[in-house]
Amino acid sequence: MGMFADRTTLVQFLIEERRRHPHASGDLNGLILDVALACKAISNRVAVGALGGLLGAAEHINVQGEVQQKLDVLANDYFIRATEWSGHVAGMVSEELEEPYCPPAEYPRGKYLLLFDPLDGSSNIDVNVSVGSIFSILRAPEPGRDAEPQDYLQPGAQQVCAGYAIYGPSTMLVLSVGTGVHAFTLDPSLGEFILTRESIQIPPNTREFAINASNQRFWEPAVQRYVQECLAGRSGPRQKDFNMRWVASLVAETHRILTRGGVFLYPRDSREPVKPGRLRLLYEANPVSFLIEQAGGAASTGRNRVLDVLPSEVHQRISLIFGARDEVTRIAEYHGESYDSTSTLPLYGNRGLFRAAQAG
Repeated sequence: MGMFADRTTLVQFLIEERRRHPHASGDLNGLILDVALACKAISNRVAVGALGGLLGAAEHINVQGEVQQKLDVLANDYFIRATEWSGHVAGMVSEELEEPYCPPAEYPRGKYLLLFDPLDGSSNIDVNVSVGSIFSILRAPEPGRDAEPQDYLQPGAQQVCAGYAIYGPSTMLVLSVGTGVHAFTLDPSLGEFILTRESIQIPPNTREFAINASNQRFWEPAVQRYVQECLAGRSGPRQKDFNMRWVASLVAETHRILTRGGVFLYPRDSREPVKPGRLRLLYEANPVSFLIEQAGGAASTGRNRVLDVLPSEVHQRISLIFGARDEVTRIAEYHGESYDSTSTLPLYGNRGLFRAAQAG
C-alpha cells in the first residue's frame, strides 16, 4: 500500500471536485492552494510564539480602530504575497487594509476577488489561545481588469468558496466550495493538508451557547430573553440545562460549533447605536455563514439571513447569530416579537419568563 492509499490531500480533493465540473479552468483551485500556502506560513510563525519576537502590538491602529498586533501585519503580508502573483485574483480586501488592494501592474488580473481577515482573534496570541485566518472568494464582475470597490459588494450567497484556518494544537483548514464543509489537518512531516473530516453537519438543536455576557446591559430584549431562558435551565421554559462558552476568537467559536454543535451570538447592542453590529460582514460574517449553512446550520442577523444582506461598504459591520438551526430560528422569532418597554429585562415583560411561569 502506498503512503497516500488511505489519505486524501487538499490538492487531490480539489482536483476531484473540479472533475465534477469539466468546464472549470482550475483557477479557483489554484487560488485556494495559494491561500493554503499563506495559512501554512502563518501557522509556522504562530507556532514559534515568543521565540520569534512577534508577540505584542505593532504600534499601528488599523482601519477598524483596533490596535494591530505584529502578527496581524505579518499574516496580512503572507496572504498578499502568496496570492497576488498568480493571475487568479483581480483584487483583494483585508481587515488590515483601509482600501481594497490591487496586485502590482506586472501581474495578470484574474477571475476572482479574495476577501480575508488574515489573523482573527490576534488579541489572544499573547495568551496562547487559538487564533485563525478567515477567507471568502467571490467572482470578479469583470475578470481581467482591476477590481473596483463596488465589485466586492456582493451578498454572501454569491461566494464560490469560503473557509478558515485554525492554528491550535493542530493546524486545520476548513472550507466549502458549495458542496458541503470539509476539514483538512496539516501534516507537518509532509507539509500537506490531509482530509480528516468530510461533509460536516451541525445538529439542529443544542445545549451550548456562546456570548460575551459582559455586554448584557447593552443587549436587545430578544437576546436578553433568549439567554435568560437558557440560564434558567431545566426548571425554566427550555426544560434543559445549557453550558455557556466564550473564546473571543470567531474562528475558534466557529470551529467548536462545527465540531460539536452549539449557537453563537454577537448581537447588535446599544453601546454604539449607529453600528448595526461588531463583526465585519464581507470577511467574517459572510464566510462563516456560508460554512454554517453548508453544514446544515443557520446564520442570521437576528432579523435577516446573513447571506442575503447586500453590502454597502467593504468594511461594513453586522450582528451575527449562527449555529444550530432550531436555536437560530428561535432567536430570530424572539426578535420579531414586541416587548414591554417598562421593563429593562424581558424576564418581567409581557412574554417574559416569570409572566409565563405565573400563567402556567
